[in-house]
Amino acid sequence: MSETVQTVAESKSANRQAARPRGIVTRYGERYALLIAWLLVAVLVAVAIPGIFLRTDTLQTIFGTQSVLLVLALGLLFPLLTGLFDLSIASVLTLSAMTVALLNAQHGVPLPLAVLAGLGVGLVVGAINALLIVVFDLDSFIVTLGTSTLLLGVVQLVSQGQTVSGVDPTLTRFVTSIRVAFISLSFWGALLLCVVVWVLLTRTPLGRRLLVVGRNPEVARLSGLNTRRLRAGALIACSLLASLAGAVSVGTQGGADPTSGAAFLLPAFAAVYLGATAVTPGRFNVWGTFTAVYFLVTGITGLQLLGVPNFVQQLFYGGALVIAVGLSRLARRRSVRPTS
Repeated sequence: MSETVQTVAESKSANRQAARPRGIVTRYGERYALLIAWLLVAVLVAVAIPGIFLRTDTLQTIFGTQSVLLVLALGLLFPLLTGLFDLSIASVLTLSAMTVALLNAQHGVPLPLAVLAGLGVGLVVGAINALLIVVFDLDSFIVTLGTSTLLLGVVQLVSQGQTVSGVDPTLTRFVTSIRVAFISLSFWGALLLCVVVWVLLTRTPLGRRLLVVGRNPEVARLSGLNTRRLRAGALIACSLLASLAGAVSVGTQGGADPTSGAAFLLPAFAAVYLGATAVTPGRFNVWGTFTAVYFLVTGITGLQLLGVPNFVQQLFYGGALVIAVGLSRLARRRSVRPTS
């Protein structure tokens, strides 16, 4: 009898030891699959067009020109972590950029004050969104969709539908001309912002509270958390970062276009949802978002260099968003599945 018990115990121990490597491979495979996919895409494009893709100016295009998208996607993390949507981010970006350009180029306002005014636009819009969504308990999807449309109308009104140029070149030099390791300073600034947001969301009580609110607002409220304040803060932080992205876009373009911001909405959502399948699968996270932004940009840049028509870019982003939503939902279910 004792020999049988010993045999069964040894068998269970052997099974656990055999399962452990598979568990480790699966866990790390899920975390870094997107990073591996990014590297594979880069290798495939480099092999297809080695004389073009591997040049420093191409790498500068990939890394140095996407700081606007990265900052916008980082802002989107805050409401999504609390279970809210913000569809107004692209319009906030556009209005902030137009505010900076109009004040500086046409009204002679010093550049620092114009940038502060652009950031103020984000704070105001975020506060309005928070008031309607949190205080009046309206649906975040509908509210921010309406806010987005309203802001686009304001942009058209103040700009008369015209691109505004002539912004102080100091901003352009700071954003694009100053380079470290052949990559513009805007990338390193966005990377530093990633570190700040990562610390805030993962190493502070505030980040843990936002996560609890997003998982179950009612449980969070019964636990003593001020869910209204947390959600309002998330919406305001999102709009503030969107307005910062607008200021960066002025430096990137040397002006403001009343329609250019709309092109960032779909890529930002695609990056955040795709990022939720990596690094910390099942959770919106900073480094997954960072990886997703540059995975998508590398793919788009490769398609452009290969001469693929522009409409394929929309197919790429749209398909990536649909797939990312499905994969992030699957990863979320796996992360909360009880283990035996």
